[in-house]
Amino acid sequence: MSLPENFLWGGAMAANQCEGGWNEGGRGLANADVLPYGKDRVAVIKGELPMLAPDAEHYYPAQDAVDFYHHYKEDIALFAEMGFKTLRLSIAWSRIYPNGDDAQPNREGLAFYRSVFEECHKYGIEPLVTITHYDIPMHLVTAYGGWRNRKLIDFYKKLVTTLFAEYGSLVRYWLTFNEINIMTSACFMAAGIVFREGEDRYASIYDAVHHVLVAGAWATKLCHAMIPGAKVGCMLNAGIYYPRTCSPEDVQAAQAENRKHYMFTDVQMRGSYPAYVCREFARHGYQIPFQADDAAILRENTADFVSFSYYSTRVVEAHAEGKYDSNLLHSADNPYLEREPWGRFLDPVGLRITMNEIYDRYQKPLFIVENGLGTIDQPDADGYVADDYRISYLRKHLQQMKLAVEEDGVELLGYTSWGPIDLVSVATGEMKKRYGFIYVDRDDEGCGTLKRTRKKSFYWYKKVINTNGDDLT
Repeated sequence: MSLPENFLWGGAMAANQCEGGWNEGGRGLANADVLPYGKDRVAVIKGELPMLAPDAEHYYPAQDAVDFYHHYKEDIALFAEMGFKTLRLSIAWSRIYPNGDDAQPNREGLAFYRSVFEECHKYGIEPLVTITHYDIPMHLVTAYGGWRNRKLIDFYKKLVTTLFAEYGSLVRYWLTFNEINIMTSACFMAAGIVFREGEDRYASIYDAVHHVLVAGAWATKLCHAMIPGAKVGCMLNAGIYYPRTCSPEDVQAAQAENRKHYMFTDVQMRGSYPAYVCREFARHGYQIPFQADDAAILRENTADFVSFSYYSTRVVEAHAEGKYDSNLLHSADNPYLEREPWGRFLDPVGLRITMNEIYDRYQKPLFIVENGLGTIDQPDADGYVADDYRISYLRKHLQQMKLAVEEDGVELLGYTSWGPIDLVSVATGEMKKRYGFIYVDRDDEGCGTLKRTRKKSFYWYKKVINTNGDDLT
C-alpha cells in the first residue's frame, strides 16, 4: 500500500516567525513584535515579565524575521520547485485589523494575503491557513487583557468573518488556533495574558481557554456556513507522555499529563468538556464561565479533522516535575532516546504511537502540520548546506508515518514539514536553530543578506514528494 494519491505534501510557516514587515502596509503592533531575543524572552512569553511595547535595550527578531513579506513570490516559487501540494501559513491578525477592535479591516493587509494565496494557486499549491498562530494585536492585550476577556470572542468572530468572505474561493483548509494546549504555559505568546499582581492565575488561564474554545467553535460554524465544502481543523502540540517506569504511579501520572493536553481536542472534537476536566476544575474551585449559547456552539460545531505538531515525546515520573524542553513543557529523562541540541528527544516511533493514540481517540482524519529538526547548519562559501542529519531525521519520521497509515489504518490528510525555509524560532528567538530546506542568510542578531539557498534536503524532499513518499532513500 502507498499513501493516497491526493496526499497533501508541503511545508508549514507562521507569520510571526517568517513574515516581517511589522510596521508596513497598515499593520498594527502584535504580541510577537515585543518578544525579545535573549534572557528575558521566556519570562515575556509566559506573561511574567510585562513588555507592552518595543524598547531600545532589546532586539525583537519577529519584527523583520526572514522578510517573507517582501520575498513571498521568490519563496513560493522555491516551494513549488520542490513540488508542494500545500503550504501552511498563518494570518497576522494585526495586518487585517491593526488594533483588533477596528470598525473596518485594513485593505492593504487583505490585498497582501490575497496576493500570497493567488501566488500559491499559480503553482497548484493549496493554502492551509492558520487563523491565529501565536498572534494577537497588542491593543487587545493592553485595552482588554487578552483572551481572559470574553470580548475577544466577538473580535475574533469579526476577523474570521472577514477572512472567509475575502478568501472563500482561495482557501479550503483552515485551522482555528495554533497549538492551543500551549496557552496554559506560554500565556502571553499564546493568549495575550500579562499577569497582574495578586490575580488568580489559574482562573485567568482557564477563562482564556474557554473563550478560545468558544471562538474556535464559532469560526467552525461560520466557515461551514460561508464556504461550503471547506474543512476546519483544530491544532494540538502533540507527542504523548510515556511513564518513566511501569510503576502504576508513573503510569497514572502520565495519563494525567496526557489529559491536560487532550482536554482541548476533547472539547473541539467531542463538543463538551470531559468529566475528568470538570472534576479537576471543581478541585480548584474554578467554574467555567459559560454564557447562554456556549454549550450549544461547542456541541454543534466540532472540528472536521485534528491537525498537530510533532517533534518529540516526553516522559513523566510521579512526584517529580522534570525539566522544561524548548516547547516550555516538562519531561523527565528518557535513557532510550537521544536529544537534539535544544533538548527534545528524537523519537520517530513516537510519531506512529502518537498518531494511533489520537486517531483511536477521535476517529477523525489527522493532518501532521509540523514536524522537523531544528539544529545548527554550517553553510559552505556558496551558502550550500549538506544537511544529511535533517534528511535522516525526516526519513525516519516519514517511515513511521507511513506505517501508521499503511499498517495501522490511520486516516491522514497530509504532512507539512515545519520550516521549509529557515525562520525565527518561536521558543528561543534564534535563527541558528534552523529547520529549513532553504537556507536564509540571517543570524541571531538580525544581520545578513537574506539570500535564499537550497540545501541538500531541498532535493531530497522534492524526490519524496514526486514519488508520493515511496522513495525515502
